[in-house]
Amino acid sequence: MPDLTDATTRTRVWIIVLALLLLGGGATAYTLRAASGRAAAVDGPAEPGFVLDGGAGALYARDSATGRIARVDPAAPGGRAARGPVCDRFHAAGGTVLCLRRRPGVPARSYALVLDRELREVRRIGLPGVPSRARVSASGSLLAWTMFTTGDSYARSSFSTRTSLLDLRTGYLVKNIEQIPLTLGGRRHHAPDVNYWGVTFAADDNRFYATVSTGGRTHLVEGDLAAWSARALRENVECPSLSPDGTRIAFKKRISPGPRAPWRLYVLDLATGREHPVADDRGFDDQALWKDPRTLVYGQGGGVWSVPADGTGSPRLLASRASSPSLATEPSAR
Repeated sequence: MPDLTDATTRTRVWIIVLALLLLGGGATAYTLRAASGRAAAVDGPAEPGFVLDGGAGALYARDSATGRIARVDPAAPGGRAARGPVCDRFHAAGGTVLCLRRRPGVPARSYALVLDRELREVRRIGLPGVPSRARVSASGSLLAWTMFTTGDSYARSSFSTRTSLLDLRTGYLVKNIEQIPLTLGGRRHHAPDVNYWGVTFAADDNRFYATVSTGGRTHLVEGDLAAWSARALRENVECPSLSPDGTRIAFKKRISPGPRAPWRLYVLDLATGREHPVADDRGFDDQALWKDPRTLVYGQGGGVWSVPADGTGSPRLLASRASSPSLATEPSAR
């Protein structure tokens, strides 16, 4: 006669095993769905129908609440239409969009996404570090970005950057411009502590300006891509932004030591060497944008502001809870 107690025990064991398998499968499915959701949130493409409209020189900025690129529009709810791609740093010109996007995980890694004016992805480049600066030339042909590879602030002494250049005409990528021959004080300069950041391009798609740091000092450098050379022009110039006519540079100037509001926004006349502060005495840590030959736009205190470039007037808030301003412009012939 069979042992009913043993049969009942075996049945109970199998029921428990089956329940555990089902629970484990459900947990796995939930985990995969959650991971997929996080990936979608991080990937964050533009919403359908949202494109760059450069006809009227529309102003765009990163919406701090969503991380999405927004068109600044006083008629829209909240003063913006935040339906663009998710970016940590952003710049657009000439029908080309550069979107720097942080990836989750440790160590810090990011993507440089090249998008067209329809905000469709053209190229994706994996990068080490945290996004810092992004720039596109007026033609849309040249792109530059700076990443923090050590540290996350220019106000700290212990940071390191990597600045890259991408030529869309040839597809050629310079992963790090630190090896460009640098002339400092009239002599070829070699040092292990050289850092570049904050590139701005001239209209000829050959010359560029940037910041170089070495020996505890910062310098404005002028670079020549065709000659593959750079020369220091002036000390204490950071994050330069070249005016549309190529005659002036907006930059951040260190006016005090330490991390507490050490910089202010200045404008330098390249021909005369004269410089002046703009009419905003708050601490400044951004790469300004020329809205037109007379007006600068920049991120400050969690918002996007404008101010006259000649030192007159006063700052005006364009968008609160926003950063990384950019103007959409139509593509030019390449």
